[in-house]
Amino acid sequence: MKVFVSGCYDILHGGHVEFFSQARALGDYLIVSFASDAVLAAHKHGRRSSIPTEHKRKLIGALRMVDEVVVGEGHRSGLDFEDHFLRIKPQLLVATEDDKYSGVKRELCAKASVGAEYVILPKTLGYTPVSTSQILAAIRAPERCPLRVDFGGGWLDVPKHAREGAFIVNCAITPMVALDEWGYHIGGGLGGSAAYALLRGCDAVQSELDLGVGWQDPAVIRESGLCVWRSGAAPALDCKTSGALLRGRMALLWTGAPHVTPEKTDVARNYDLVEAAGRLARTAVLSSISAALVAGLAAAVAASCEMQELEGMAALPRHGELARKYCGGGWGGYALYLFGSAPQRDDFVARVEGALSIEPYLSSVA
Repeated sequence: MKVFVSGCYDILHGGHVEFFSQARALGDYLIVSFASDAVLAAHKHGRRSSIPTEHKRKLIGALRMVDEVVVGEGHRSGLDFEDHFLRIKPQLLVATEDDKYSGVKRELCAKASVGAEYVILPKTLGYTPVSTSQILAAIRAPERCPLRVDFGGGWLDVPKHAREGAFIVNCAITPMVALDEWGYHIGGGLGGSAAYALLRGCDAVQSELDLGVGWQDPAVIRESGLCVWRSGAAPALDCKTSGALLRGRMALLWTGAPHVTPEKTDVARNYDLVEAAGRLARTAVLSSISAALVAGLAAAVAASCEMQELEGMAALPRHGELARKYCGGGWGGYALYLFGSAPQRDDFVARVEGALSIEPYLSSVA
């Protein structure tokens, strides 16, 4: 009995091998059809094949359960293999339970001239499944990425708290992190969960939104520099600068306990103050005068700190800084300290336990 399966199989993985094995067990001859480069480009929004056609044919054909490999060249959506199917006349057309082309495949089998049975196989693996898209994302994922601090407007990137005409101002920072080299405390309020998702090849923005928090963390660590974002349901960059003027002026202080931002999303807070801090920070970024930029960011940080103390957070210790505030959702984690000069910042780091120098991450800044 001839069994026929079709797909893109753009990057072969264990799920494909298991599917081929289960399909082959239903008969004694398995034909695998994969979409040609032209078909893949037409039906996957212009995506190029990850493996050249002849390489893919050899790889699939080398599998012990595969008896024949054909390349689908047709341009009917979901039926690029139709010409081969009508020529071979298999008894079974096998698909997975989530095949989005099941309707047209069933119709093909139902034709009197075909007389094939449409069979659905569940996706069963003894290990965690993975998709081609996930593999490609992992390949493209960076090995290292920055974290971030924000100066004003934080919380207005959370869609349910967004305000039209409001702004969030933040900056990507170094030292950077890697999955196996994380030089910060966990739960610090520096966008670590977004960085972790990005380093694993996940959609970091969607990952953060799924947690019930906002999009500012993955947005700025991908964009880099000192950024102004428009408040809303999704990242929209208003303007940016390199952030070079912040070199030697920023430090972090570990407050002694981690915090979990999703737990603080719905805490009562003064969003008018949050919005005002964001506007102060945006005005600073737009300034062409160095001193005005630093002073404006300090004013935004101070306004953010005022809001945090009104929310109920403990007052942060003073160390001769221009301004200070809790990072992220606060109530623990790191606090950002902004200084007027590098010597002041360096003195703070040298004498205060738990203090850490950070710098703006300037890569790829327009």
